[in-house]
Amino acid sequence: MRLLAITTLSGGLLFGATDAKASWSFDQVLRKAEKRYGRTSPAKDRLQAWNDLLENSRQQSELDKLQAVNRYINQQVRFNDDIALWKRKDYWATPVETLTKGAGDCEDFSLAKYFSLLQLGIPQEKLRITYVRALELNQAHMVVTYYPSPDAEPLVLDNLVERILPASQRKDLALLYAFDARGLYAIDSGSLQRVGDTERLPFWQALLERMRREGFRMAQLPGLASES
Repeated sequence: MRLLAITTLSGGLLFGATDAKASWSFDQVLRKAEKRYGRTSPAKDRLQAWNDLLENSRQQSELDKLQAVNRYINQQVRFNDDIALWKRKDYWATPVETLTKGAGDCEDFSLAKYFSLLQLGIPQEKLRITYVRALELNQAHMVVTYYPSPDAEPLVLDNLVERILPASQRKDLALLYAFDARGLYAIDSGSLQRVGDTERLPFWQALLERMRREGFRMAQLPGLASES
């Protein structure tokens, strides 16, 4: 994954200032996926298992939801880069695209986890998509971070390490900046410092449009909320 400059990101990104809440009919998503990928395939099995996971995890605690989603996505998705998968240098895949291929890069792991957790009712203000430096690999990387409370140390959901650990225990990662529905944040000494609004991001907008076509309905999420 190529790390985008903060100056580029803060020029206009993501959601806008509204809350994000995922809510979709899996039956509609699955019907559209069947038309595209066929009724019998490993892809359909992975999508059905994903839905079963979400349905079976709704009554769990937030920490148990984190564990279930992190474990499932890490087990079902193998790492592969965008050039090999999509013939592009950078591509943000929808959860359906990632699970259909059973492969993705760090953005794809993170986005699949992020939307799964929103669907399970994790408040969006507790979740960030976070850009980090993987120090041992010496490369840019993306993870999901979960904040139990606004000032709490985040937990890190990652495809490199199976265990969900506090950020301070991930000595192999340097957290750089993050985004959510409300803004873009630089991470300074573990705290979030808002550095810009998140209004337009081409990769994100393209992702939302593909998710809309796949049958996803995300209440209050710009680009999808207007669809019935």
